[in-house]
Amino acid sequence: MTDMLLRILGGLILLAVLVIAFFAWTFRPLDMDAVSQQWMTEQDRFVTVGGEDWRVRESGPEDAPALVLIHGFSHSLEAWDAMAAELDTEHRIIRFDLPGHGLTGPRADQAYSVTDTVTQVSALLDVIAPESFAIGGNSLGGLVAWRYAVEHPDRVDHMILIDPGGYPNLGVGDEPAPLPDAMRAYLTLAPEAGVAYATSALYADPSRITPEQLERIRAMMRVEGNAQALIERIEQFTLPDPNPDLARIAAPTLIVWGSNDAMIPATHGPRFDAAIPNSRLVLMQNTGHVPMEEWPVETAELVRDFLND
Repeated sequence: MTDMLLRILGGLILLAVLVIAFFAWTFRPLDMDAVSQQWMTEQDRFVTVGGEDWRVRESGPEDAPALVLIHGFSHSLEAWDAMAAELDTEHRIIRFDLPGHGLTGPRADQAYSVTDTVTQVSALLDVIAPESFAIGGNSLGGLVAWRYAVEHPDRVDHMILIDPGGYPNLGVGDEPAPLPDAMRAYLTLAPEAGVAYATSALYADPSRITPEQLERIRAMMRVEGNAQALIERIEQFTLPDPNPDLARIAAPTLIVWGSNDAMIPATHGPRFDAAIPNSRLVLMQNTGHVPMEEWPVETAELVRDFLND
């Protein structure tokens, strides 16, 4: 009987070791070089600014009007792929991965506040962008875009905000919101089912999401150092009253909002429209938080008409 119990105990220990090894392998951080080999394109390059390497992608005629596009939280510059393909015959599209995202990777100084990010983006644009350009952003990227426009009115000739951050939301205001343990675990492990669920929440019609998108988003989140950077960004993230700054925006502004946005309510759209002096608001029906991904052709047409007006 004792031998039997020892064999059972030994089997349970072996099973536990195998399970731990399986999860450690499945959820391990991924090497930056390996992920880069899979997702870098011939349009990509790394630009070093302030000692940090940024992945930058440019497409379209070099002498065409420039359009800078900034992606949202936990995503990467590929979020704009489909919309950029509709516009880069007539515009020079400039994109990049924000710090702690995609292939730009984490910052050594762990500076991820909105103010820090705008300063960092400003330094990058001083290097890669022309003297004046249109700027656009989605979600976190929209927040960075409009705050950049406030600080650099001489450089921004048009602005496109797609479901941007700005007004207090989800418990975030003058102070960061506490990070739930479940969210910390999600960002740390990026489980396949969790990434699929979180991405589907961004769409009104999740059937439009492709397996390649999910594979890429998960791989980028698992780049070594990115998970901790995303956590630190949330811990530093604030949304103070934006109205005084929005009122200072000089550039003509197109505001696009998905009627079914589950992340930032569509009711924020009219508030942006009322606060920005020269703006127009378009509410896209049956659309979630990422119109440029869910309906890229239609969103590109809105952007094209606005920039050509």
